[in-house]
Amino acid sequence: MRQPVIFGPFLHLLALLSFLSLASSDVRDRSKQPNIVLVVADDYGYNDISYHGSRIRTPNLERLANHGVKLENYYVQPICTPSRCQLMSGRYQIHTGLQHSIIWPGQPNGLPLDSPTLADKLREAGYATHAVGKWHLGMYKKEFLPTNRGFDSFYGLYLGSGDHYSHRSCLGPGCGLDLHNNTEPDFSKDQVYSTYLFTQVAEDIVRTHSPSKPLFLYLAYQAIHSPLQVPEKYTEQYQDIPNKARRKFAGMVTCMDEGIGNLTTTLQEAGLWDNTDFIFTTDNGGQVHAGGNNWPLRGYKHHLWEGGVRAVGFVHSNLLAQKGVISRGLMHVSDWFPTLVKLAGGSLNGTQPLDGFDQWPTISEAKASPRTELLHNIDILTPPSGTRLYPNLFDTRVRAAIRVGDMKLITGNPGDGSWVPPPEMPHSPHTTGNTRLSGSATQNVWLFNITADPEERVDLSHTHLDLVQQLLERLDYYNATAVPPRYPPDDPNSNPERHGGVWGPWQ
Repeated sequence: MRQPVIFGPFLHLLALLSFLSLASSDVRDRSKQPNIVLVVADDYGYNDISYHGSRIRTPNLERLANHGVKLENYYVQPICTPSRCQLMSGRYQIHTGLQHSIIWPGQPNGLPLDSPTLADKLREAGYATHAVGKWHLGMYKKEFLPTNRGFDSFYGLYLGSGDHYSHRSCLGPGCGLDLHNNTEPDFSKDQVYSTYLFTQVAEDIVRTHSPSKPLFLYLAYQAIHSPLQVPEKYTEQYQDIPNKARRKFAGMVTCMDEGIGNLTTTLQEAGLWDNTDFIFTTDNGGQVHAGGNNWPLRGYKHHLWEGGVRAVGFVHSNLLAQKGVISRGLMHVSDWFPTLVKLAGGSLNGTQPLDGFDQWPTISEAKASPRTELLHNIDILTPPSGTRLYPNLFDTRVRAAIRVGDMKLITGNPGDGSWVPPPEMPHSPHTTGNTRLSGSATQNVWLFNITADPEERVDLSHTHLDLVQQLLERLDYYNATAVPPRYPPDDPNSNPERHGGVWGPWQ
């Protein structure tokens, strides 16, 4: 009689070998996944970094940029929340309802929950994910907090600004502490300067990171946002700058630069640096009324001129195919989402339709940018300006801007269009201007060849009517895809006095 074949032990062995093979494969894949360190400076202007000719000393940033890839055709939004929402979602703000202003402390508003964040997708790809510093993407419900949006840990502020020493914010309905360790308030760091504090927390994360996972560290400094506060030893370096606000701003920049130098040293000491992609970006142009500067670009924070949207940005990595170069490929802050997810070996499944593009071949290998146009914004809540020019095309009274190829079209009221030199620079007849320099007081359309005229000095809207109409058609196309803006009134229940003197969820 034939003996029965015993499959049990064999199947167990096969399963074990299969598991070990998959585990081994996973280890190999993990080893190829780069660590990602993404640093965001707040209100950091085009003329606030030394390699753009600034008087401000930024030796660490300049060294990293000079040995990496400088992004010199790179754009963000002109204010805080919209840039951060596009970075974290890969979607234009017209598709998330955050196209008007920022999220104010008392508003029940946040980055919509209908799509995963960059941190969600990187954690899904096996990353340890940590956020340090400024969030500013909503906190009225716990679901909107960073630790519920893909981050394993969070240390920092929920709101857009606050005192750099007391960590208190007095905006909207009241005053309260805005410093949080994960979801708990941290009262213990009173008078610890925020740039020092956030650098130290980031360094501690690096030191304690387990090599079993790749690292995603999102370090969003509170610097250089007002109020202008910094230890005196940093302003002493700038006694030759007569303007007090500019002098303090310069000191804050140099302190941040020092922190970034300390963080890179810690990454090297932890053995992570050789496999790290280090990315630096600002969230918007500099605020000239609080020490920042964007010279020679036109305009500043809040505005759709280049000074509000053209960003300081670079990538430094030993993994780059090219180093020490400038990339002039068109790039937008929404591109970081697909770029970094793909770089991490992750999947874009489950996202809403993305407006960003994978830019890594452009950055690393100097390939042509996949982006040929970008929408700066369409904001229907800003009061209309002037008279509608074309009844069957996009309403030129609406505040909007779009870039297609070399050409940029602005409509509505784009904000102050002055060219503001840094206070330490001697003034000349070419250092000032205003929004109406090239048109009437009721003008609501401007057209520029940004490649040839990055300072936006030559308005072509009266001589290239065909291009104006073509770009208005593109604005019509995007406007048809926009969701209604969400900009709710303050909720009195948000007042921190009702929550132990702390800003946090109230619904």
